[in-house]
Amino acid sequence: MSHFTKIKTSLRNKVELLEALQLLQYDVEVDKNLEITNPSHAHDHELVQADIALKNDIGFRWNEEEQCYDLYADHQTWDLDVPVKRFVEKVTQQYARMTVHNTVKEMGFVVEDEWEMDDNSIELTVTRWI
Repeated sequence: MSHFTKIKTSLRNKVELLEALQLLQYDVEVDKNLEITNPSHAHDHELVQADIALKNDIGFRWNEEEQCYDLYADHQTWDLDVPVKRFVEKVTQQYARMTVHNTVKEMGFVVEDEWEMDDNSIELTVTRWI
């Protein structure tokens, strides 16, 4: 039976989340209703209002109580190129990358170089003129 699964994340900033998803080359929509796409189950479920949606049945919604974004997805119709767990890992990594980029820019630094290592870690060289 199709239904939305809520997956907790540690993602807290909408700007960096949008940038991370775009960096991963996902088309995103803001403020969209998610819906179960399996027609035989769609009538049993209420719509979920997503702050950021990737598809009709995959999106992120702000969790006021936890102060973070939750991922909502229908596991029965998941059709992204990676499993859910790996998707969350990739988004979290790119979110961290964008958070660091934005933070160092705010501090007056410039990202001079960036490498993605074999172990998927990211190394940056930043500079600032004084």
